[in-house]
Amino acid sequence: MIPELSEKTNALVVSYIGIRRAIGMSGFLLPIVLGPGGWLLFGIPFQDNISSYYHTPMRDVFVAGLCAIGTFLYCYRGYDWIENWTANLGSLSAFGIALFPLDANSDPLFQRSLVGYLHSFSGGVFFLTFAFYSLYHFPKSKGPDHRPEPRETQRNFVYRSSGLVILLSMAAMGAYLFLLPADWKRTLNRYNFLFWMEWIAVWAFASAWLTKGRTIIAEIAVDLLAIPQDLLAKRERSESTHQ
Repeated sequence: MIPELSEKTNALVVSYIGIRRAIGMSGFLLPIVLGPGGWLLFGIPFQDNISSYYHTPMRDVFVAGLCAIGTFLYCYRGYDWIENWTANLGSLSAFGIALFPLDANSDPLFQRSLVGYLHSFSGGVFFLTFAFYSLYHFPKSKGPDHRPEPRETQRNFVYRSSGLVILLSMAAMGAYLFLLPADWKRTLNRYNFLFWMEWIAVWAFASAWLTKGRTIIAEIAVDLLAIPQDLLAKRERSESTHQ
C-alpha cells in the first residue's frame, strides 16, 4: 500500500511541476513570438500593446498563447481553496483576454464596446492574479509540515521580486493611462511604452513560475543568487575553525 501511495504522490508532484513549467514557458515565449517574431516573419511593426496583436496576422498565436495559459491554470490545483480560486480566477482572466479582444486602434482606457472593456478588465485581473501568486502563494510556508526547499531564501527572493515587478509595471501603466497628458502619451506611444511594460510584467510572472517549476535556467539563477551567502558561510566556517 505504501509503495503504491508513494508512486501516486510522485506522479502528482511531476504533474504539478510540469504545469508550472508550462505556464512559465508560455508566458516567457508569448511576447517574444508576438513582438520580434511577428516583425521578423511577417513584417508586423511592434504594436502599442500586446493585446493589439489580436488585430494582426499574429491573432491566432495571441489567442492560442492566452488560452494555453488559461487551460494550464484551470488544471492547476493548489494547497488550499484560496490557491485553487486564485488559479481559477487567473484562468478566467486569461480566457477573457483571449476571447474578448481590445477594440482596434484604441486606448485601453477608452473602449468603444463592452467587449473591449471586458478585455481591459480581464487584463488587470490577470496581472493582479500573478502578482498575488508571486507575493503570497509561492513564498508561503505550508503549515507545520512544511519542508524547506533547496535554496528557499533565494527562491522566495525571486518570487517576491517578480510580484513587485508586476505591481510596479502595473503602476507605470496606470500612471500612463490615468495621469499623463495627451502629448506625453503620444511621445511614449512612439516607443511602444505599454508593450514593453506588459512584456516586463509577463516575464516577471514567467520567472516565478519557472522557478517554482525547477527549470534548469531558473535553478542556475537561484544558484547564482546563493553564491554570496555560500561564500559568507564558508568564510564563517573557516574563521571558526581557526579560532
